[in-house]
Amino acid sequence: MATAAIFSSLRRRRSPSLEAFLAPVDLTDVALVQTLVSVSTELVSCFSGKSLFFQRKNSRSLIRRIEVFVVLLEYLRDSGAGSALSSTTVVCFKELYLLLYRSKILLDCCVQSSKLWLLLQNHTISGHFHDLNQEISTLLDVFPLDDVELSEDVREQIDLMQKQSRKATLFIDKDEEDLRVRFFSFLDEFEKGKIPNLVDLRLFFVEGLGIKDAKSFRAETEFLEEQIVNHEGDIEPTASVLNGFVAIACYCRFLLYGFEENEMELQIGNRKMLRKGLISQEIAETFITVPKDFCCPISLDLMRDPVIISTGQTYDRSSISRWMEEGHCTCPKTGQMLMNTRLVPNRALRNLIVQCCTAHGIPYDPPENSDSSVAFAAAMPSKAAIEANRATATLLIHQLARGSQGAKSVAARGIRLLAKTGRENRAFLAESGAIPHLRKLLSSTNSVAQENSVTAILNLSIHDKNKSKIMNEKGCLGSIVEVLRFGLTTEARENAAATLFSLSAVHDYKKRISDEEGAVEALAVLLRAGTRRGKKDAVTALFNLSTHTENCLRMIEAGAVTALVGALGNEGVAEESAGALALIVRQPIGAMALGGEETALAGLVGMMRCGTPKGKENAVAALLELCRSGGTAATEKVLKAPALAGLLRNLLFTGTKRARRKAASLARVFQRSENYSLHFGGVGAGYAFAGNSAPNRESSFANEVPVSVSISVPVL
Repeated sequence: MATAAIFSSLRRRRSPSLEAFLAPVDLTDVALVQTLVSVSTELVSCFSGKSLFFQRKNSRSLIRRIEVFVVLLEYLRDSGAGSALSSTTVVCFKELYLLLYRSKILLDCCVQSSKLWLLLQNHTISGHFHDLNQEISTLLDVFPLDDVELSEDVREQIDLMQKQSRKATLFIDKDEEDLRVRFFSFLDEFEKGKIPNLVDLRLFFVEGLGIKDAKSFRAETEFLEEQIVNHEGDIEPTASVLNGFVAIACYCRFLLYGFEENEMELQIGNRKMLRKGLISQEIAETFITVPKDFCCPISLDLMRDPVIISTGQTYDRSSISRWMEEGHCTCPKTGQMLMNTRLVPNRALRNLIVQCCTAHGIPYDPPENSDSSVAFAAAMPSKAAIEANRATATLLIHQLARGSQGAKSVAARGIRLLAKTGRENRAFLAESGAIPHLRKLLSSTNSVAQENSVTAILNLSIHDKNKSKIMNEKGCLGSIVEVLRFGLTTEARENAAATLFSLSAVHDYKKRISDEEGAVEALAVLLRAGTRRGKKDAVTALFNLSTHTENCLRMIEAGAVTALVGALGNEGVAEESAGALALIVRQPIGAMALGGEETALAGLVGMMRCGTPKGKENAVAALLELCRSGGTAATEKVLKAPALAGLLRNLLFTGTKRARRKAASLARVFQRSENYSLHFGGVGAGYAFAGNSAPNRESSFANEVPVSVSISVPVL
């Protein structure tokens, strides 16, 4: 833990904190000397034989100084002089203990970091070596040499090191600095819209840095990407500049080493992205939950352009505009009449959404006409990065169109990675014609190619304008469904489900997806028998489809209702399953289907007892809609559910605001039942007490969306 803390601090442009280590306070003088001998000897043996690519002179100089300390410490140990140390000597040796470990972390940094990172951090790392040298000088200045009996040769070595340390200055290798300046010149060329000369790029990367294959290039870019994410803006160069260097390195990888890669390396690369949480933390697991207040009450999707209407409620602009265009004159949430149709941008909320998405790596594409001032400058790609990525996209799409089967698989993975971040990347990849070629690759018999192509389409679909391109591409939707049904890998099937969820964010596409042969059936199968992540992909897609009223019959016929009921007992997907059921049972045919499921009622009641606050909210909403749409028989069945009275009473007092309202409405339904006094004698008092927190008119819920699920599209 201490090593990680200091290594992290080194990468963050700060000298390691002495507090990261605890000096040995409970050792005798002899044990302290022995410990220092062991630490310093191990340090010298580990690094003296290593040839570092950068910081050679600084590292050799530091190791030579540590070797002198080894001579001193071994002499004290062997001569017995270490058995009676003065208090000042002990303090100095404890400081030396810390200094040795700081030296180890710095040398580890030089050995383990990528070449490009070391080059970009050349000044900073050189400064760390100079700081350590200054600390050695200070330590020797205060070290009580007269209190320790040393042989003449040992004393001469210590005196010489002391003099050299005092005279030492900051050293920056000229050749390394020239390379660093050359790297920045490439950034400037891309910034001006000019692609650097191939010969110059080859000389720099191959001859100058010794990066001699595509695998080494991947390692370099992945390391830089990790620095961008792990340091959260506390980095030099800035994240936007580093993004430019990552883009240049990616371009040069394909330019210099082409597209022929080992099949096994591609498979390992895909698995590695999943294990690492999708590099740059782009959605751990599959989805990241965001505050429900950031989601539109109509569409339940993350708001991209929140606006305030005359009642003071906030909605996403596209959803409330569609609501008004359909002729509605009331507020969907409160039922109040609208004073006017003016939409006022809620910039404060949009700022919070942007901050939340940036902090968690959630993809967020603001609308085309949004005020760009709300975006973080650090999150904006530089012009150099955009131009380098455009050049890379040209190479990738050319290979998709004309390359060998192996090259196409590599190119699809390149597009998958390029489309992970940035609306600009997603936009120009689609504009350049990537989607038709990726669609053809979906039917590939090569599992790696199929997985990369469907994931690339998923990442492209996050950009709203690309959704229409994908849906309008002939045969593309059908091919995605085929991968969902018969995909060659688990990841391919799961990513196909996530793609359907992404596409179904557009209301008009929900019916088309549901009508595609086998789509809903395959999602139901994945929900029943998929992996944990697969179930999550499937349930979110089914939830989105269930928000379109015309999909109800299709979902019943395809067995989706049965699958959703079965998922009520699965903690990872129960919340979304209850939400989807609450939407489906709003129609009589849906209520009839749910009533025919033997375990449905027990599952919903069980969620009211043990579920999350949002899960309880969705469960009581589903029961309420079942009573409203299912008639007297359904109401009687719900009324007889064991322990429902106590659970309903608890929700009236402890549930979320929406859950309390739903519980209050359900209590009123039971009050009108003939058998109310028999089964629910105690709920009336509880409802009366909770009446202040719940509206007293059924009409206030007439247009309210009954469920709340916060989900976002994964980037893989």
